[in-house]
Amino acid sequence: MLLRKVSQSSSLSVCGSILRNPAVLSGAPRPAAIVLAVPGGRLYASQAAQAVLDKPAAVGSDVASKVEKKAIAAESKSFAVNMFKGQIATPQVFPFPKALSDEQEQFLQELVGPVSKFFEEVNDPVKNDALEKVEDHTMEGLKEMGAFGLQVPADLGGLGLSNTQYARLVEIVGSHDLGVGITLGAHQSIGFKGILLFGNKAQKEKYLPKLATGEHIAAFCLTEPASGSDAASIKTTAVLSPCGKFYTMNGSKIWISNGGLAEIFTVFAKTPMKDPKTGEMKDKITAFIVERSFGGVSHGPPESKMGIKASNTAEVYFEDVRVPADCVLGEVGGGFKVAMNILNNGRFGMAAALAGTMKGVMAKAIDHAANRTQFGNKIHTYGAIQEKVARMTMLQYVTESMAYMISGNMDSGATDFQIEAAISKIFASEAAWTVTDESIQVMGGMGFMKGSGVERVMRDLRIFRIFEGTNDILRLFVALNGFQNAGNHLKSLQKALKNPIGNAGLLAGELTKRAKRKAGLSTGLTLQGSIHPELAQSGDLTVKAIEQFGAVIEELLVKHGKKIIDEQFVLKRVADCAIDLYAMVVVLSRASRSLSQGQASAEHEKMLCDTWCMEAHDRVMRDVKLLRSTQSKRLFNNMRSISAAVVENGGVVAPHPLGF
Repeated sequence: MLLRKVSQSSSLSVCGSILRNPAVLSGAPRPAAIVLAVPGGRLYASQAAQAVLDKPAAVGSDVASKVEKKAIAAESKSFAVNMFKGQIATPQVFPFPKALSDEQEQFLQELVGPVSKFFEEVNDPVKNDALEKVEDHTMEGLKEMGAFGLQVPADLGGLGLSNTQYARLVEIVGSHDLGVGITLGAHQSIGFKGILLFGNKAQKEKYLPKLATGEHIAAFCLTEPASGSDAASIKTTAVLSPCGKFYTMNGSKIWISNGGLAEIFTVFAKTPMKDPKTGEMKDKITAFIVERSFGGVSHGPPESKMGIKASNTAEVYFEDVRVPADCVLGEVGGGFKVAMNILNNGRFGMAAALAGTMKGVMAKAIDHAANRTQFGNKIHTYGAIQEKVARMTMLQYVTESMAYMISGNMDSGATDFQIEAAISKIFASEAAWTVTDESIQVMGGMGFMKGSGVERVMRDLRIFRIFEGTNDILRLFVALNGFQNAGNHLKSLQKALKNPIGNAGLLAGELTKRAKRKAGLSTGLTLQGSIHPELAQSGDLTVKAIEQFGAVIEELLVKHGKKIIDEQFVLKRVADCAIDLYAMVVVLSRASRSLSQGQASAEHEKMLCDTWCMEAHDRVMRDVKLLRSTQSKRLFNNMRSISAAVVENGGVVAPHPLGF
């Protein structure tokens, strides 16, 4: 086994608790303060929990005040958080992170070759897919390489890789076999990640060594028959015994990756807890480490799936399982925090894996385009094919840039990256689907044949927009988190208005900014000094888009107040803008580095960056225009009505054009 100790960064991030929306500074008559409360709101998830607001819950003014002061005091360095305020925070995006020390880089280079060779010569993705399991000799080979404990500290039997090192190896796996990727990812990206992040010393020493070697496989258990995205509706319970030494767990979980293989489970269950203020008993979600050997743990047969067939997916049952009290992961009632942090810490890995997937399918499509002759010319010489190849290349470049930007941030100690991580998951899963679909199109009938291997990738990819937070839910998460931070910013400005003399400079700056914005002038934001001079035009487009985005966020907060939670048509478009803006900045950063270093690919990367920024700017401005348009309300109402009619009718409403 390859063992070496490399520094590891633990990055935890927890959502704030409230969003406050003051009146706009222009003086429009609005309520003094509007509160959107997160605590008590329902938890959404898909295969893994994700916090998104549903309905506002009451929050005491004292609690709200404390949270508000804390949020204002700690200015976030997150680019995504600040763009919702129409501001640019550069520390986490410029320059593009160099996250590896010389020692880490050398060690990683030593690993890349053997891992690549293993997947080229030993692993057989076609056979894994046909058998609907990873071949035994492949599993053993992965264990021998240490692939089951990539980020487990070396003193506990793992490789101790940093997030960036982990991303590079995951990228190789993703380029060859997503079924194997899910087996490994379900084990360490979510399966035992909670032990790494929240486990105490005894828990880590007890469980991580055997998990690192692959002797024990881990699984993450959240989803239930009656709860998918709405994780707060889980039914699994864990009741503390009168002696306080163990919990009795009952319930079942469905669609659990590694469910039929795992010995160690991270399980989320409801635990009755006494409210310290009211004395009432309330159910709170708690995370537990559950061993199959405890007894009462069983699983169903492997599920028959559309894709990722090599990975094991099964229902897991818990029947009167006695779980020792010292197997609580984190705090009792703190399962929400555990689940959210597990996901936030793992999402960059999906972007890295899918960047590799795109490279793999593109290589096949490009080879076909370079060698296929039609109408007397190689098909790569035709504009239709050239546009497809260019767009596929841009999508791969953006995804890869996001993955290594976020992993680099995490390795540098950043703690506020949950919006960026969610964006990377959404973008990567949709980009990989588009790139694979277009690769099949470029290859024509050949791409449709099983022998090409691309149809298997297409099947495997479909789940990525669903699990670990559906993209629909994550878009709400991105938008609502952004609104929350923007609302806190506006609330601080409202407070400044109560002391106009003492805050004259701040208020003058804000009023000037709004006046310039209204007149269509620049507010003074700039990326000069952060980006390479040759990318100045793309930088200006990015700045203009951020200015308009920040303005429309403020307008929407004032217009909808706390009801913004229910405006999902609006939230989707806000999230799409945020995704495009973050994509623009990561490619500006990466291309700037290449230009500054004089890399051979610098001019090519400049073209990728410029082309992406031109089109992304136009998309953002189009969405901003729609969000401001009076016609948007009519458009959204039409879609609501169409959907309601079809649902009520049980299908299409319009009669067949032939009348029968």
